[in-house]
Amino acid sequence: MNRDTPLLDRNNPDKEPLGGHTKVTRDDWLNIARDILVNDGVAEVKVLKLAELLGVSRSSFYWYFTNRKDLLNALLDEWSNRNTARLVAHCQRDTKNISAALCNFFQCFVNPAIFDTRLDFAVREWARRDPGLRARIDDADDTRIAAAVAMYARHGYGAVDADARGRILYFMQLGYHALKKSEPMEERMSRMVPYMRGFLGQEPDPGAIADFFAYITDNDLR
Repeated sequence: MNRDTPLLDRNNPDKEPLGGHTKVTRDDWLNIARDILVNDGVAEVKVLKLAELLGVSRSSFYWYFTNRKDLLNALLDEWSNRNTARLVAHCQRDTKNISAALCNFFQCFVNPAIFDTRLDFAVREWARRDPGLRARIDDADDTRIAAAVAMYARHGYGAVDADARGRILYFMQLGYHALKKSEPMEERMSRMVPYMRGFLGQEPDPGAIADFFAYITDNDLR
């Protein structure tokens, strides 16, 4: 590619290409780096490769990042802000009952715009080759679990019960995605009520279930 190659809008690839001499932004570098990380692994996140994909000179990278390590740290910050922070925020939402709270948690895992499971597992795969990253992942998991446990406790579950249920909920959900299950949304939702019974130890609120189904439809999630 050369500088006159039209550049895709990385936030929306379906939009018209950017102009030939339009400078790419920091987000463009991050977005293409994230795509490479998710699809090819961290070893393929190379400055020259990203520059070629963006159709710009490698030197423009250094307007935004000190070096490759700086870019990788920015990717980890994005992973933390996108996945951990959003999951915690959904667990902390004010809800009338635990059924509604649990549905807020599930929103993160049915809507990739909230929680990027592919990015999450790409970072975990990265940690297998970078022992220093393992501690950061452990901290993220601890933070997410604590939010799920607090969600149960806030709705009247005792400390021991809340801790067990919060862990079961989180580990099950990550395990589900780790198995790369590709069930149609209708099939997944057909199990919603019995799943909820298991997670809650009681009958779920039908209104919360109805609201969650409406969320699926309104956001065209499949």
